[in-house]
Amino acid sequence: MELVIEHRPAHGPAEQLLLLWHGWAQDGAALAPLADALRREFPQAAVLVPQSPLLADAPRRGRMWYSIQGLQKQPEVWPQRVTAALGPLEDWVRAQQQRLGVAPPATCLGGFSQGALLALELATRRDGIAGRVLAFGGRFVELPPQPPRLATLHFLHGDADDVFPPDEVRRQFAQLGAQHGDATIDIAHGVGHELHPVLIDRALFRLRNHIPLRTWQAALGAAGGGGDPDDRDD
Repeated sequence: MELVIEHRPAHGPAEQLLLLWHGWAQDGAALAPLADALRREFPQAAVLVPQSPLLADAPRRGRMWYSIQGLQKQPEVWPQRVTAALGPLEDWVRAQQQRLGVAPPATCLGGFSQGALLALELATRRDGIAGRVLAFGGRFVELPPQPPRLATLHFLHGDADDVFPPDEVRRQFAQLGAQHGDATIDIAHGVGHELHPVLIDRALFRLRNHIPLRTWQAALGAAGGGGDPDDRDD
């Protein structure tokens, strides 16, 4: 996969790795505002944006990670296409971690729309490959039987999104919470299916301030209990 954007620390090794995947019928340059915001906020992080080698379904221009042709008539093939796309992405993630010397817990997978969906699916199916997910305008194809235990999922969505309706995202978020998954959700008023600046700001806030559930559980375990991790302040 061609790297469209690669921000590296000016001095010293990368302490974090932020990998961002574009949406359907886009290219890597579409994520430049998010990549630039992350670089400013986390100067010791490496921020990488690859571009899919696949051309988008005609007549649309841009790139895609998998085809969406026929999915409305045959939604049952959707998981198969996602699975086929995840293999190369998993290999690429692990190669970047090795190349830059950044461990999975310090890796964040992020993306918009189709890219967000793939980030959620990969972090869940390969629990432990990353510590965080930034899902802009995306959701799971199907909610997994169990949420990831080694990743925090941040859903960032518009309430006017007509591609992945926000009610679907709210429902998945509620079910993840019922299964004691670690997730946050931010729904922006008046925002459609787009990488809106207000959602980028919320992503930065979540990365700076959200304490992962697993961190709370480890601390409570070391202290012998005495508190409810769901009472933490995000």
